[in-house]
Amino acid sequence: MRHTRIRGVGTYRPRRVVPNSEIVGRIDSTDEWIQTRSGIKTRRFAGDDETVQSMSVAASQVALERAGVSAYDIDCVIVATVSHLMQTPAVATLITEDLGATPAAAFDISAACAGFCYGLALASDMVRCETATNVLVIGVEKLSEITDPEDRGTAFIFADGAGAAVVGPSQQPGISPVVWGSDGSKYDYIRQIKSWDDVFTEDKPQWPNLHVAGNPVFRWASFEMAKVAKQALDLAEIGVEELDAFIPHQANMRITDAMARSLKLPDTVAIARDIADQGNTSAASVPLAMDRMLDEGAIKSGDRALLIAFGAGLAYAAQVVTIP
Repeated sequence: MRHTRIRGVGTYRPRRVVPNSEIVGRIDSTDEWIQTRSGIKTRRFAGDDETVQSMSVAASQVALERAGVSAYDIDCVIVATVSHLMQTPAVATLITEDLGATPAAAFDISAACAGFCYGLALASDMVRCETATNVLVIGVEKLSEITDPEDRGTAFIFADGAGAAVVGPSQQPGISPVVWGSDGSKYDYIRQIKSWDDVFTEDKPQWPNLHVAGNPVFRWASFEMAKVAKQALDLAEIGVEELDAFIPHQANMRITDAMARSLKLPDTVAIARDIADQGNTSAASVPLAMDRMLDEGAIKSGDRALLIAFGAGLAYAAQVVTIP
């Protein structure tokens, strides 16, 4: 089996920047409370013309250019999202057509915040087994459409954006084996508040927005995910001192800090903190954070980064990658 690597990444951040001052009035809160609880100062909300499809296409075009790969050379497109509100067809097929990658295989996956890391693992295995040569992995969300602006527990958290990565063959290992799993016994920690069946039986139907049990999620992610991260390092056969970067799902700054402490990351390891200005973009958060670190010079091509993501399900995944 051949080795794999990320050949290029690209992102799209919506135009509208939303500071905490626009959120606090409807949830009886303050900027200080939001920053203390989550680390978020601003977030991005997509406009009507910035859709899951269009944001994905924009991010993918950048990733393809940076990878030096044409859309025609893409064999498969994997889209991780929970906010494409049309159940079928998969938005991946529409994105594939927009990019000019038809007739590439195309499908969506629903693993919430872990979606991009799931997609990366699938893409790597496809390339290693020679099912595909180049796979485009996209994490994209428009969570502002499924967030209750008056829910004090979620209104300040979620945001919109897209990130994409091209995965292809490599002479050296560039994507380690994945550690992934789920715990359905805790499905109600992060979930849609009701099913569509429930919505349509209501006298006055209300949108089925997201619900997050903040404290249980914080406890679970802060400690259980550190164990998963250590397993991923073991599979990659490296120690924390050999890492250059730690890029976790941008769920909450306090969770990131707790995992970093648990892993005993040395000061030499750069830590992604994209959530401060972007908010929690679920499946898009890991590629968005990686791209920001590259743009700001916090990491460089050839560095080794530990990726880890976790979310509804509770689904999780972690792997070590070489930065493109």
